[in-house]
Amino acid sequence: MDVRLDHVTVDAILHGVDLHAAAGEVHGIVGPNGSGKSTTLRCVYRALEPDGGVVRIGGRDISTTKIRDTAGDLAALTQDSHVEFDFTVAEVVAMGRLPHRSTPRQDEEIVADALSRVDAAHLADRSFLTLSGGERQRVLIARALAQQPKVLVLDEPTNHLDISHQLAVLTLVRGLGVTVLAVLHDLNLAAAYCDRLHVLDHGRVVCSGKPEEVLTPEVLHEVFHVRAHVVRHPTSGVPQLLFEHQEVVR
Repeated sequence: MDVRLDHVTVDAILHGVDLHAAAGEVHGIVGPNGSGKSTTLRCVYRALEPDGGVVRIGGRDISTTKIRDTAGDLAALTQDSHVEFDFTVAEVVAMGRLPHRSTPRQDEEIVADALSRVDAAHLADRSFLTLSGGERQRVLIARALAQQPKVLVLDEPTNHLDISHQLAVLTLVRGLGVTVLAVLHDLNLAAAYCDRLHVLDHGRVVCSGKPEEVLTPEVLHEVFHVRAHVVRHPTSGVPQLLFEHQEVVR
């Protein structure tokens, strides 16, 4: 299921954002702090209504689609996915089943599978409130997986995760076969796991394309105000960035 944003505007934040993610592709949204990345995602998962433009999922204008129908197609991991009640981990993940009509047995199996896929099966009976930040993040990703979406929206999915779980989660997401829109701060991870990248700056998409097309020294200098050397990963061949830490260019 594809996702398309046509000239999406949010007052003082987004200024005519155009973006198209084809069905089954993994798209990364990158840019400096305050560039509008999270706001773009909020427009997709309907936490925010744009002042102008249209967001379409599977060709349907989401503003004219019932929220329940959207929930059946799209799952989101947000930066403000707070759970403040004393639920078990399994109960939190089971929340992802709310848009579906399935039997309790089916729900239990899907929840167990989702937890296993994020290396959190052993946490199923723990109180969510007792978990570390990284454990909570994996459980919230499992909740999104349990929703069985066709479109997955992820706002900084690697937050709080150690490097092993960062790689495992992104490998899992890439292998799902669903359309993914993900905000990522680590440009090397974005290059390694995304089919295409969209670079935002001051609420505008300044360039889109394959990682090797957009992660150039010129773009990094102009948008992120850093100098970097672009090299190829020795096994995957994807571009990787070596930053000059001693100088910040303004």
